[in-house]
Amino acid sequence: MKCTIKKRTYRAMYRLLDRVSPLAEDCGMLCGSACCTCGENDSKDEPQLGIYLLPGEEKLFTMREDWLHWTVEDAADFDFPDSWFGRLYFVTCLNAPHCPRVLRPLQCRFFPLAPHIDENGALRLILSDLELPYRCPLIAGRMLLTPSFIQASYTVWKHLIRDSLILDLVVYDSSFRQDDALDYLI
Repeated sequence: MKCTIKKRTYRAMYRLLDRVSPLAEDCGMLCGSACCTCGENDSKDEPQLGIYLLPGEEKLFTMREDWLHWTVEDAADFDFPDSWFGRLYFVTCLNAPHCPRVLRPLQCRFFPLAPHIDENGALRLILSDLELPYRCPLIAGRMLLTPSFIQASYTVWKHLIRDSLILDLVVYDSSFRQDDALDYLI
């Protein structure tokens, strides 16, 4: 898979999202950092909570970070668009919730927002509709998120979907949702 987004563009996206947060206060205080710590265990039988990096995002890392566990996966083995082939990078934080915040992957920075392409082909943002192994108070309580966080996330997604692979992923994920059942944040 060849991503068209350059390393410096990913860095700029990280910097923009460093300046914003879903709430004025630390949302991890509401739930004990559930999105970071859920799945944290020593058992080999239970999966660890982690995320896939977006195509090309791995360029920001050395794969030798002592706070991340890396797994290289084959896209064909998972539920991704047909245009996705070859290697994918899955990361798990080893000392959650005490990861270096300025190095968090994009999917961590966007949460609880998710991109959606509506029936008119427009990019929208919604609250994540993924099945989660924990309860996120931001989603469950439909808490008001800071406008700066929503706008910065939208700006970054507008840039991300210029890459055909990432657009394919957003369109693919959107195809499983009913537009008329969604509450758009933007």
